[in-house]
Amino acid sequence: MNKITELFNIEYPVIQAGMIWASGYKLASAVSNAGGLGLLGAGSMYPEVLREHIQKCKKATDKPFGVNVPMLYPNIEEIMNIIVDEGVKIVFTSAGNPKTWTAWLKERGITVVHVVSSVKFALKAQEAGVDAVVAEGFEAGGHNGREETTTFTLIPMVKEKLQIPLIAAGGIATGRGMLAAMVLGADAVQVGSRFAASVESSSHDNFKQAIVNAQDGDTHLTLKELAPVRLIKNKFFHDVMDLYTKAPTVDDLKTLLGRARAKKGMFEGDLEEGELEIGQIAGLIHEVKPAAAILEEIITDFKKAKQEVVSL
Repeated sequence: MNKITELFNIEYPVIQAGMIWASGYKLASAVSNAGGLGLLGAGSMYPEVLREHIQKCKKATDKPFGVNVPMLYPNIEEIMNIIVDEGVKIVFTSAGNPKTWTAWLKERGITVVHVVSSVKFALKAQEAGVDAVVAEGFEAGGHNGREETTTFTLIPMVKEKLQIPLIAAGGIATGRGMLAAMVLGADAVQVGSRFAASVESSSHDNFKQAIVNAQDGDTHLTLKELAPVRLIKNKFFHDVMDLYTKAPTVDDLKTLLGRARAKKGMFEGDLEEGELEIGQIAGLIHEVKPAAAILEEIITDFKKAKQEVVSL
């Protein structure tokens, strides 16, 4: 048992990230049933949709699962009340101040983890009373830190200062990546992009294929003035880059982004006009597989790599 498998009562120290438009109950329950920790991505769900996914997830697995809640979204109080009503025991918070909800959730018997991108915010999360921290490097997909610190440098820097369990995220899709993160001081890993390209992911098949087709250099972190996000370089991305040449205001960027741009790309499969959020590790993802097979592959690869390192 390690600190994270003990904390969540799971078999493997692998957490499936709660990604928008990818992490519905089918993916979360599949990962939990296979021995990891599945997370529902509340960021792309209206409150009642989240309730429905929690209820379906409870029917689909008797193992622990959690909900990822980006705190920059509206309806946050309603979402937190639904999580408590439905008896969810694990919540990952991100994109906001951990002090806002941690005590409230913990008073209700919920294990709380906060996602950070720097040592400073890791320490603030620890101070707020969270049970563990996810430190996410610059390589990650989705909303990212502005510091551009890579996972390889972030994990040991956080580990040096942190007293509570540490989960590494950003650029991890294989067992070798998992081993590297744990050698650097992580107790577990959070995997996003690899599970976005799983059979059970609720993302559109076009988007899954775009992940598989992506090579190194095909993603870029942009829109830092709004919320930093790593995107596949498609027509929409190039429109953003063109706008940057004109010294845009924040309002100009918001106007171009519009509404539901991520839904259009990742959920509806518009590869031209949609926002396609994925991590740099997409260049190592070569096929769409069932979530259980992905987890098994990661663990097998991890054990094999561990043996190879021992023999060095």
